[in-house]
Amino acid sequence: MSFEPYVWLKWLHVLSSTVLFGTGLGTAYQLWSVHRSRKARAILIVARGVVRADWCFILPAGIVQPATGLGLAIVTGTPVNAPWLVASYVLYLVAFACWVPAVVLQMRARDLAEESVVSGAPLRYEYHLAMRRWFVLAWPGFGALVLVFLLMTAKPQFW
Repeated sequence: MSFEPYVWLKWLHVLSSTVLFGTGLGTAYQLWSVHRSRKARAILIVARGVVRADWCFILPAGIVQPATGLGLAIVTGTPVNAPWLVASYVLYLVAFACWVPAVVLQMRARDLAEESVVSGAPLRYEYHLAMRRWFVLAWPGFGALVLVFLLMTAKPQFW
């Protein structure tokens, strides 16, 4: 079975957007839910998996997503400076700018949970501070991706 480049690019683009958003939403839900339990051992286990998922799924999908988007624009003859694409680029950069420090905060929370498990002490203030900052970063990051989805599907021409 042979498909033209457009079909492969679109398939990869849709798949990577699904992995990027779905994995991000799922891991965020899991981390926030376990955080609310205040159980250091459970937080440690979930945070390890969340950080691993960021590197194994979200990072590769986050690289494939703009690459296939650019490829689709070129293959379809869509100007790469079309206003809806430029807005998508900016929103994608917002999401990326929120994701990078969020991953650092997840690793910090993981390490602080491990410290708590090893020492038997309660979770430190620094852990709670890291999770509050992580929570604040999640909203603009996910919001930006939701808007990218909207622009990706609607391709508004009214600008």
